[in-house]
Amino acid sequence: MKVIHVHLIFKKKNYYFGSLSAIFEHLSENDIGIKKGTLLHRSKEGTISTDRAIIIKGVLLKCRKHVKQ
Repeated sequence: MKVIHVHLIFKKKNYYFGSLSAIFEHLSENDIGIKKGTLLHRSKEGTISTDRAIIIKGVLLKCRKHVKQ
């Protein structure tokens, strides 16, 4: 499962999202320093830095399912 980590540099806050589009339901373009269209266009990049935020795409690790015997 993918996860998008957004670190707001000046506010020193971290947010985690399930998609790039979800970011804009909670934060403004001004908050993160990039427009939605530009961010979606650059979506193949693993890390995107702006003057206001660092946006990192990653994978959420989960426990493996254990088979009961």
